[in-house]
Amino acid sequence: DAGSSVEEMEFNWDEYLEDTGATAAPHGSFKHVDTSLQNGFAPGMKLEVAVKSDQNTYWVATIITTCGQLLLLRYDGYGEDRKADFWCDIMTADLHPIGWCEQNKKILKVPEGIKDKIPDQEEFLQRVLKGACSAPANLLEGLHRGKNPLDLIAPGSRLELQNIRDSLEAWIVNVVENIGGRLKLRYEGLEDSDKFDQWIFYLDPFLHQVGWATHHGYSLQPPLAIRSLKSEAYWQEILKKVKEEEEESSVPTDLFKDKPVIGVHSFSEGMKLEAVDPMAPFIISPATVLKVYNEKYFMIEIDDLRPERATSQSYICHVNSAGIFPVQWSLKNGLHLSPPPGYPGQDFDWADYLKQCGAEAAPQSCFPLLTSDHGFKENMKLEAVNPVDPEEVCIATVTKLRDSYLWLQLEGSKKPVPDCIVSVESMNIFPVGWCETNGYQLRPPRKAIVNKQKKIAVVQPEKQILSSRTVHDGLKNQELNSSDSVVINGKYCCPKIYFNHRCFSGPYLNKGRIAELPQSVGPGNCVLVLKEVLTLLINAAYKPSRVLRELQLDEEAAWHGHGETLKAKYKGKSYRATVEVVRTADRVADFCRKTCIKLECCPNLFGPQMVLDKCSENCSVLTKTKYTHYYGKRKNKRIGRPPGGHSNLEVAMKKPNKRRKRRKHFFVHKKKRSSASVDNTPAGSPQGSGGEEEDDQDESELSHSLAQDRDKRKRKLRTFSFSDDENKPPSPKDIKMEVAEKLQLDSNPLEWSVADVVRFLKSTDCAPLARIFLDQEIDGQALLLLTLPTVQECMDLKLGPAIKLCHHIERVKLAFYQQFAN
Repeated sequence: DAGSSVEEMEFNWDEYLEDTGATAAPHGSFKHVDTSLQNGFAPGMKLEVAVKSDQNTYWVATIITTCGQLLLLRYDGYGEDRKADFWCDIMTADLHPIGWCEQNKKILKVPEGIKDKIPDQEEFLQRVLKGACSAPANLLEGLHRGKNPLDLIAPGSRLELQNIRDSLEAWIVNVVENIGGRLKLRYEGLEDSDKFDQWIFYLDPFLHQVGWATHHGYSLQPPLAIRSLKSEAYWQEILKKVKEEEEESSVPTDLFKDKPVIGVHSFSEGMKLEAVDPMAPFIISPATVLKVYNEKYFMIEIDDLRPERATSQSYICHVNSAGIFPVQWSLKNGLHLSPPPGYPGQDFDWADYLKQCGAEAAPQSCFPLLTSDHGFKENMKLEAVNPVDPEEVCIATVTKLRDSYLWLQLEGSKKPVPDCIVSVESMNIFPVGWCETNGYQLRPPRKAIVNKQKKIAVVQPEKQILSSRTVHDGLKNQELNSSDSVVINGKYCCPKIYFNHRCFSGPYLNKGRIAELPQSVGPGNCVLVLKEVLTLLINAAYKPSRVLRELQLDEEAAWHGHGETLKAKYKGKSYRATVEVVRTADRVADFCRKTCIKLECCPNLFGPQMVLDKCSENCSVLTKTKYTHYYGKRKNKRIGRPPGGHSNLEVAMKKPNKRRKRRKHFFVHKKKRSSASVDNTPAGSPQGSGGEEEDDQDESELSHSLAQDRDKRKRKLRTFSFSDDENKPPSPKDIKMEVAEKLQLDSNPLEWSVADVVRFLKSTDCAPLARIFLDQEIDGQALLLLTLPTVQECMDLKLGPAIKLCHHIERVKLAFYQQFAN
């Protein structure tokens, strides 16, 4: 219809997932896609690299991680120290395989930074290079240097494809298109016709480099379906032409090193089994092993008892072929087994059928073990090839799971098809976003969820695609810092983002949920990686909508990044906001650090650096509440709540009347106190970051803050109105009477543990709130820093209970100053 093209253009996976309430299948479940993104280098490989400070000398380095044509390297000798890690661009850096210096009479010399750690260079090199794996020379030198192996399968490249109807035959195919490793192949000699084109993923076990058939003793001739279209002389001429042009059209042999290895089967002719026809994978039917070719291949045929049948549904299998099962597998899994056409009656019984055919069932040992450990779940969404029309990649929903098999409902296909049965290891399924990443049209659902009216309108700057050469010319010394970026095939590459679970999580993020986050996300496209990271953080918050508001783009601020719509759900309501993310890897580290500061957590909580043992911010001694309410981020104009749902989170979030002097340090550390200094240390004084003058200034600032808060609350008590008894606080008269009753403390609240705070609260009329203090790990220092705004915001309390709680906190503060602050 006329509007379909508009719907296709505007289909948005995020909108669709939200509106359907579904989740995307995890990226890690698509192993063939992960393999296709590898560049041939692997962590742990060693190579010889020019030393930055002295380009005439080289030293051995180890690959830490890879990202497109970038390598993150560490000179051998630094051990576990990550500070000196650096990114290198394979295309421009002075990189060589192990042994190159010796062959080319170049100098291997220990870099200055680790000279004192390596007294004997020769002994050190012998030790670290013993049994080491060198980076492949062909990936560092020559025409293939810096290229993703997958990109070497260019249009015009030639391969050999085994005939699925007769595996002992193969024929040459031409690559017409390469879509992220999914190849459109055309038989050699049929350049003028696309009728017999096939789509196959490059790791398919039936696809090989040119010369494979001859080398393994297989017949090289066109399939029967096309053989009669041309003369025998024509096909021989094609073979001669291919041989002459073999070098210029061939692909590297090691490109197929990650293909699944075909093992030895134990099937015999005549055995019965259950099977799914790969050409129409919608039903499970009885089948027969029709022919055994050799120890690797056999042919099965879908049973058909009709005497008038004209053709048979037969195809080649190997031991790991998908869609073959032992007899009774359907029954054991509660699935329907379709009787063979022509079978008398509706109730199929395997025992009777085997007796009737005089056949035996293939034993269980013939089949590979099936697993349910794959990450897929019912109702998950993914992208899948339509088996009826392989040109189409459709939105798919997992409707059923059995062992290693999925039942997929395809949406948006030109012709509706039944749920198709695919293996979890199928190379015809892809993660959400795969089509968009590879520039291929995804078939949207018939009634596409179209984002017709943006709630936050922003004008995005036009995406600028730079050439690799433009970036390379700007690189100095052919090296980049660990967060620098390079544009690879028009795509920005982001380093891996680590979640450092031991770091301080701040007042917004739930420590328990943070601990459940993955170790890392990426590497990959900057926008996609950072969007995933922020989504995980929002979902790990006490109040996701509050975190979303903190991250929301200030439309009045200068905008240098890329606007992404993020969503949050809280108490049954949906929130949505535009968040600015950076698009280049050189800005990722700064973006992560600034985002951490917005969320008042350790600046190292997430970012491109992994915290191994101890955080450089010493965040393990931080107080456990939102102690930075008045400094660090209240300068900017407050942004309203994210649209999409009502929220009361904005209560009591007014700015202080006077702008405070900015703190030099964002974190407030607990002081390591001696017995002589305990009583003189104010709550929240930063330690080890400045001199006495700064400590005195902070103490003065804290006292002023506490006094101002008390005055502010006294004014508020006279102006607030109440609509019900539940929200009604104690009257001012009652409060004055209670304040007059002095609280006598047995110990300094600065030294109170979380348990001490909980114990104190349980002795008051706010005992039901003790659980919140326990969950948020609020200790004595944190208690002394709580104010009415922070109590309402972080604990989600109504006004009455919040004021009652703050009254008890004020009593503790007053007692602290009278008993311990002299």
